Amino acid sequence: MRTMSDTIAHLAALGARQGSPFPFGHGSTNAPGRLAALADFGSNPGGLRAHYYRPADLPEGAPLVVVLHGCKQNAGEYDHRAGWSQLADQAGFALLYPEQHHGNNPNLCFNWFRPRDARRDSGEALSIRQMIAAMVETHGVDRDRVFVTGLSAGGAMANVMLATYPELFAGGAIIAGLAYGTATTVPEAFDCMRGQGTASDEELWALLREASAHAGPWPRVAIWQGAADHTVAPSNADDIAAQWRSVHHLGEAPTHEEVSGGRARRIWCNGAGEAVIELNTVAAMGHGTPLGEDLGVPGPYMLDVGISSTREIARFWGIDAAEQAAAKSAPTSRKSRPAVPAVPAIRSSRQGERTGDEVPGGSSRRAAKGADGVKGIIEQALRAAGLMR
Repeated sequence: MRTMSDTIAHLAALGARQGSPFPFGHGSTNAPGRLAALADFGSNPGGLRAHYYRPADLPEGAPLVVVLHGCKQNAGEYDHRAGWSQLADQAGFALLYPEQHHGNNPNLCFNWFRPRDARRDSGEALSIRQMIAAMVETHGVDRDRVFVTGLSAGGAMANVMLATYPELFAGGAIIAGLAYGTATTVPEAFDCMRGQGTASDEELWALLREASAHAGPWPRVAIWQGAADHTVAPSNADDIAAQWRSVHHLGEAPTHEEVSGGRARRIWCNGAGEAVIELNTVAAMGHGTPLGEDLGVPGPYMLDVGISSTREIARFWGIDAAEQAAAKSAPTSRKSRPAVPAVPAIRSSRQGERTGDEVPGGSSRRAAKGADGVKGIIEQALRAAGLMR
């Protein structure tokens, strides 16, 4: 008998065959806006496209941010709506945009769940690695200040890159993404997205440690999640945090907590007091990238919630305009990650914080599976397939 996961996978494939709508430029090879094509970056085993942005008069040794769009998006529109190149002009860093195409995935998703694309030195992961090498070689960016971020499937692929090539990245940011290695098939990917399946902290740690032979130092990681996300269940954000806490040797309890303006923020610091993991949960926000009024343009999956995740992520990494000035006077070596901004004194409070049991589709740690019922699961699959808004 066909399982529910099989049915959902069938619906997704059906949506792709019937030509589900692609609101962001239909995956055009001509990325609109400010990006230029990056050519001849290697063997490109994953068959991806690449674009980049370099601000005028960018000095040698500037940081590089790798940005991975979500499903049904392309590089140029994601840049336009998230405001990354706008911030790059202000703060002085370069951008690299890998881009998916219909030949690899009908919905323009990066294939984070497919083993050959999610392994070190293979498929899409290796293609992105080659793009980074080309940017370092051709554009003179600082190989010690490379960062990666992405939304949804792009967020999951950002986690793939952090897991498989941790030595390349000073930091990452995962928006509505998933833990590394928890899915190897389409049905398993849907199970993970809706918060089903079980993975202990030890299992999550093992998946991450098996991805490479790296022994540290480890990238610092920011996680962003909408509390009302019905496409990627909020419990996935807790799994990502647990996965990275393990290699940073941090406990379950955060060092600091705060709730402000609809955003719950949990921060884990290392022994030096540096913030190395940050989990941001935005109340009442659905599936998408959080935007604020000062940066970016709202649209499908790009949500104006009064918080610019783009600016906040750059600040967490220490590459916003203020931190760039400090970085110029304090260069770092390969064996030492870039200086992390000190964590300000913030109030520790749980008042108004939504626990996992109160988050639609989520739990404190993968409890209450399938709470939305069959109707919710089918609707979620139809949305993912582009057959329902």
